[in-house]
Amino acid sequence: MKNKYGLRNRVMAITLLGMVGLIGLLSACGGGGGAPATATGTTLSHNVWTWMSGSNVVGQKGVYGTQGTAAAGNIPGARQNAVTWIDASGNRWLFGGHGYDSAGTVGKLNDLWKFDGTNWTWVSGSNLVNQKGTYGALGVAAAGNIPGARGYAISWTDGARNLWLFSGNGYDSAGTLGVLNDLWKFDGANWTWVAGGNLVNQKGTYGTLGVAAAGNIPGARNGSIGLIDGSGILWLFGGLGYDSAGAAGNLNDLWKFDGTNWTWVSGSNVVNQTGVYGTQGTAAAGNIPGARNSAISWVDGSGKFWLFGGQGYDSAGTLGFINDLWKFDGTNWIWVSGSNLINQMGTYGTQGVAAAGNVPGARLFASSWIDGSGNRWLFGGQGYDSAGTLGYLNDLWKFDGTNWAWVSGSNVVNQKGTYGTQGMVAAGNMPGARWNAIRWIDASGNLWLFGGLSYDSAGTYGITSDLWRYQP
Repeated sequence: MKNKYGLRNRVMAITLLGMVGLIGLLSACGGGGGAPATATGTTLSHNVWTWMSGSNVVGQKGVYGTQGTAAAGNIPGARQNAVTWIDASGNRWLFGGHGYDSAGTVGKLNDLWKFDGTNWTWVSGSNLVNQKGTYGALGVAAAGNIPGARGYAISWTDGARNLWLFSGNGYDSAGTLGVLNDLWKFDGANWTWVAGGNLVNQKGTYGTLGVAAAGNIPGARNGSIGLIDGSGILWLFGGLGYDSAGAAGNLNDLWKFDGTNWTWVSGSNVVNQTGVYGTQGTAAAGNIPGARNSAISWVDGSGKFWLFGGQGYDSAGTLGFINDLWKFDGTNWIWVSGSNLINQMGTYGTQGVAAAGNVPGARLFASSWIDGSGNRWLFGGQGYDSAGTLGYLNDLWKFDGTNWAWVSGSNVVNQKGTYGTQGMVAAGNMPGARWNAIRWIDASGNLWLFGGLSYDSAGTYGITSDLWRYQP
């Protein structure tokens, strides 16, 4: 589906950031409506997936219960591209996305949920899809405020564990569907509209490159990536949206937000820019990734920002799927690995063995995380397999800072899920191929993966509500 500017409502991307945890599932992973924990006496193995809760069949509606009341039967409906976070008390929170409401209707959601380690509570927002935003007064928290239904936003938490929510594809104060640039804060009780427009499709106000200013604001967008560095600074890159002139397209602007003001750091304030790759492995002032949406990212232990893939422009100015890996050192971009041309197949090598020639195929809407040892992980997405076939992936990769290793999953697209027995570790378990999944990393460095657009146990493609655990 396209709007009048040609922006695709389906591929209006991610990320992700703050996708800490749907289904907070720490405590033996209750989530999904009281799923069993790993069986007593079972030793958790490395590199093994476990289906923890939720359905192995697509299309499950939400069970909301009574607003404000936790109950064992409550569970959010199947969805993709929600945002999630953890508060100071360890409660897990979930907001919005695209999926199923209480009536089983599919659309954009603005429901806010809390998981206390045992049960889910529907906190605020609607149990029906496609609701407009209630903005209230700029800068003023109020019980009635609620962001409009949306997907493909980004989120992060500050030092006080407040949630920040920015942008996405959704509904504004007038109930119009489009691309948003509203900035919200949630303090655990109420929402505050902090900055940006309350109407869709706003252009960016860039100001002077490198200079923070109160009037600066990125244009409306979705499919951006955003991550918090060790100093608590948010970094925002690209997406599909609006530039300084109000033109719609793919962006390659890099911004930072210090909690008060935005600063335009690098990249162009005009859409659809070609990538400037330079020499692989060499930082240079002129290097810049091409404009793109739906990429994935990491921040490493030294605070360096990493970027992989998405849909965008290569070194020839051609639009397609990308598998380039970049690092931003705080001043300059470095092209680290992958191709500078679009639509590359994956080079898988030997499963479990890192090698210089290995590289994941070009893709978008993958899931990413970083473990305690600093390894970068990548799972699934829509993209190209080992034969150069375009489809949906369930391959799991690890990047150790130098080389990629194909860890598990298939090197061929469109694989159905192998669920096994709920709560039981088994070597043959594997989530079905998927994109737009929701993820969370626990204190032990295990990945928890929820939902997305994927293939279920019968090989049926749709929106899922399955919850998986992976221990590296």
